[in-house]
Amino acid sequence: MPKRSELDVLDLGCGYDAGYLRAMHSHFRSGTGIDYRVSEEVRKLPRLRFIEDSIEAALPRLADKEFDVVLFISALEHVWDPLSCLLECHRVLKTGGLLMINVPTWSAKPVLEFSAFRLGTSPFDGVEDHKMYYDKRTLWPLLVQAGFKPSQIKLRYRNLRMTLLGLAGK
Repeated sequence: MPKRSELDVLDLGCGYDAGYLRAMHSHFRSGTGIDYRVSEEVRKLPRLRFIEDSIEAALPRLADKEFDVVLFISALEHVWDPLSCLLECHRVLKTGGLLMINVPTWSAKPVLEFSAFRLGTSPFDGVEDHKMYYDKRTLWPLLVQAGFKPSQIKLRYRNLRMTLLGLAGK
């Protein structure tokens, strides 16, 4: 996270309980979460607002340069047009802002599918909704096409190469 206080944070695909926003809300000025549904409990937290809609539909309605940080955690793999969403992320970030993105890799695909479809230990609907898996060779060009400068992009495999963490500064 940027080392300054009074951050405005956007969490794309925040989840019903908005876990990241709820955990961090006392550390920033404002937080906005986008997901299909969020709980009434989380709606009552101060300095948070929520948009109940798809990421693709909600992002274009946000103002230019509104956020210091955009979280796109375990959600890009669920959108039909990742480049459009990343272009919108770049647009809504303030100068000096940071996009934090986490996606499953191709190495995770068989593990996630086995867990969801055979063992029932992962959410079936969530894995069934994956439109794409990523690696550095596929995520990096998308970030560059979206307007992020190569010198401001850092990608790192995590969790036995099952996830890819990306940081892209504007």
